[in-house]
Amino acid sequence: MKTTSTTTFHAEIEVITTAPVGPARPTPLLFVHGAFSGAWIWQEFYLPYFAAEGWACSALSLAGHGKSAGRERLDLIPLSEYVDNLRSVVATLPAPPVIIGHSMGGMVVQKYLEREDARAVVLMSSVPPTGLLASTTHLMMTQPALLVELNRALNGGVPEFDTLREALFAQPVAETELLKYFLLMQPESARAVWDMTWFDLPRLPRMHRPPMLIVGAEDDRLVPASLVEQTARSFESEATIFPNTGHGMMLESHWQESARFIADWLRAQGF
Repeated sequence: MKTTSTTTFHAEIEVITTAPVGPARPTPLLFVHGAFSGAWIWQEFYLPYFAAEGWACSALSLAGHGKSAGRERLDLIPLSEYVDNLRSVVATLPAPPVIIGHSMGGMVVQKYLEREDARAVVLMSSVPPTGLLASTTHLMMTQPALLVELNRALNGGVPEFDTLREALFAQPVAETELLKYFLLMQPESARAVWDMTWFDLPRLPRMHRPPMLIVGAEDDRLVPASLVEQTARSFESEATIFPNTGHGMMLESHWQESARFIADWLRAQGF
């Protein structure tokens, strides 16, 4: 079924909204992207899919990302500002949403839960509450060349074209699609990365504990499945790991598998 998306700006933050097909389900969904990307990463497949299943869907671009304001000061944007972006967009929705965060977006969601509750959250290959140190060490030991390229991107340089393939995909991806995503990728805030490594990690005792789904990818080179399972243990939950899948599970050729699993969980929860 064909879906309709619109782009609006709230306090200079880009929000892509996709209207549900048919009668709307009771709880809207709000998607939070990871590092080096923007709301566009959800618009490719996930927003149309979940809208076709009846959910009102929104995805924001954090400050300095996508078409949101702040690119000129991106390197100085703290993690706390990303959390404020999320809080401000949640406040515009007609009902409290289920918040779905990928990678860095999962860390933003965890920090949000220190001060706010949510109907439910989905953490997809999320940075664990212990921060980036473990995944950085993992990359250093297993994929040192990839770590070098990611640091180049962090510092505003242009990484090698194949870095994107290696970082996000386990399955073959068409060169035309890879080029499209490559051109949409961008630098990330060094301040936010340091916050996620040392300076502003989630304080678990302060966090609200809404219903939580935690998923990861078997072939994730950035947030390995072992760290996703660690995140699940931190929240007294269990992780679901998708086989033959990379970090960018929402862009993989078999993206429907993860989307369908999340949709089934949402329906089972009454959302």
